Amino acid sequence: MGGGYCLRVPTEPLRCAGALIVDPEGRLFFQRRSPDRRLFPNCWDIVGGHLEPGETVEAALRREVTEETGWRVTEILGQVGEYRYVGDDGLTRIESDWLVRVDGDLAAPVLEAGKHTEYRWLGPDDIDLLDEHRHVNDGLIRQIAERAFAVLRSTPS
Repeated sequence: MGGGYCLRVPTEPLRCAGALIVDPEGRLFFQRRSPDRRLFPNCWDIVGGHLEPGETVEAALRREVTEETGWRVTEILGQVGEYRYVGDDGLTRIESDWLVRVDGDLAAPVLEAGKHTEYRWLGPDDIDLLDEHRHVNDGLIRQIAERAFAVLRSTPS
């Protein structure tokens, strides 16, 4: 019994929302996480993040897109998928990813300083790039991209 301490581990998984932003040519937006990020450093990723307390997935999508790119979500086209994973920090996350269209200058996103270093618009033939700096077994971002392109093909424009 003594002066031990206990770490509070959340029992509920963290909820995340991810936005696969599509441009008029049918390409998807990816940004590179900065090298000093704890999760997935220097890796390509989609826009998104954790839901704030009481926030809906849709509200989180809209907030994250504006925070990370300066753009505004104009249309949510459909769900790409929901994924459960454990981050390097040991916390379980449930991520809900959505295909969205945005308003703003697509050639000039305002990346979040300190969090992202560059961006690319990728078509279905460009997604090998997403494997860069990823662990050999971590194909999640590529799977999400492949599923997003499949959803996009089946969505009437």
